[in-house]
Amino acid sequence: MLSITVNAEHSYDVHIGRGLLGELNEAVSTATRVGIIYPIALRVSAESLQVELEGSGRRVVLIEVPEAEDSKTAAVLEYCWNALGTSEFTRSDMIIGLGGGATTDLAGFVAATWLRGIAWIAVPTTLLGMVDAAVGGKTGINTDAGKNLVGAFHSPSRVVIDVNALSSLPENDLRAGLAEVAKVGLTSDPSILETILSQRENCFDPEQEIVTSLIERAIAVKAAVVSRDFTEQGGPDLGREVLNYGHTFGHAVEKFENYRWRHGAAVSVGIMFVAELANIAGRLSDADLQVHRDVLEVIGLPTTYPAGRWEPLLSTMKVDKKARGDLLRFVVLDGIGKPAILEGPDPSLLFSAYSNLS
Repeated sequence: MLSITVNAEHSYDVHIGRGLLGELNEAVSTATRVGIIYPIALRVSAESLQVELEGSGRRVVLIEVPEAEDSKTAAVLEYCWNALGTSEFTRSDMIIGLGGGATTDLAGFVAATWLRGIAWIAVPTTLLGMVDAAVGGKTGINTDAGKNLVGAFHSPSRVVIDVNALSSLPENDLRAGLAEVAKVGLTSDPSILETILSQRENCFDPEQEIVTSLIERAIAVKAAVVSRDFTEQGGPDLGREVLNYGHTFGHAVEKFENYRWRHGAAVSVGIMFVAELANIAGRLSDADLQVHRDVLEVIGLPTTYPAGRWEPLLSTMKVDKKARGDLLRFVVLDGIGKPAILEGPDPSLLFSAYSNLS
């Protein structure tokens, strides 16, 4: 097992290994009540965890929520609050978020808002959840205006990543998770790109230790970034904002597609959009633009997007969290591993970048 420490409003460890779910009994040892928030598909896993925790004398409340982004709504949030209220949860009780990134986003926000903040543990079960959503303390839900516009910074007390959970994950979900791994490679650790390109077949087999290694390396980068800039105030190295590479356009795609696209697929298109934008603006070379396309295509992710959708996508980007007033703000690259900011680009550059995707 590898443990990576994240320093945020409090320090916590991310445990990465195989067969780690047994340590949850110790992790909730101070709680009388534990609420497990999980999607329908993980009902059996949640019930097994309930039996294990109740064997130690705790009361466990199962809170089943919809799958994926359908869970990140105000109505589901209220449902979770009502479950906690009915069960008389106090500040000394805990939440466990068991599931993909959407579930841990929701569970963390439930914990952040119940009694102005109770402890919670993230147990991500998808590759995307492991390398992205569960680490960093960003929690939240979606609204009609866009993705993750309502939320809070509320770090977990622990993150437990059991790589064995990936054994039953569909291959398309593994590929979607690798989008966030590739993002880290493009912005911060180019050796990750070399691994993906040279060991492409092994990257889709959860039994291979290369998958565990990619998870560890991606989380190490994110932990370091979050520890330097927990609340995304920025800094000379962009701080936490660097983690948003490809996400402004990607989130707009997710909303336009009514969240039918996997997050990783939308982020892949978003990464290509900002790469095209940086290339047109003279910031990114043709060779580095091709590196983007090569690694994403090796993973099996989309690098194109249909024409004729620009106006609604642009409208959504204008209310993105990273916008500043009327100025759109993008994380771009001046080269592989060299992140920078492009603020207020000319509308013609934006449309040209979008046109190059089709």
